[in-house]
Amino acid sequence: MGRRLARELALKILYRYEEGDADLMGCIKKILTAKAYDENVTSFCEKLVATTAEHKQEIDTRIIEVIENWPYERVSLIDKIVLRLGVCELLFFKDIPPQVTINEAIEVVKKYGGENSGRFVNGILDAVKKRYESRSGQ
Repeated sequence: MGRRLARELALKILYRYEEGDADLMGCIKKILTAKAYDENVTSFCEKLVATTAEHKQEIDTRIIEVIENWPYERVSLIDKIVLRLGVCELLFFKDIPPQVTINEAIEVVKKYGGENSGRFVNGILDAVKKRYESRSGQ
């Protein structure tokens, strides 16, 4: 549950940030100090949020490359953030198997997203994974 909790906290942080709280570090602090979380949870969450924010443009480009029949601007904010977190893990967290990343993203978005969010996120992340693997020769 540790990394799943970290992913859920990362979603909450980035949601708050996207909704207008311009102080990302402040969002991190507010969310992560609200309860006494395990150090592994907070460490992974902070790294995931920071990496996602740092590479947001590249991550969004990767998502837009594979999204079909739906304008990216119309994707719900929850789905968009979960996709960003998932793509971030696929691209920058080599120690996490891609299928674990995809499965975790699906579980998180099922909890916080809409009725069809799980299938949508699964399809997009799988397409990004396949495209990334073909580019990197893995």
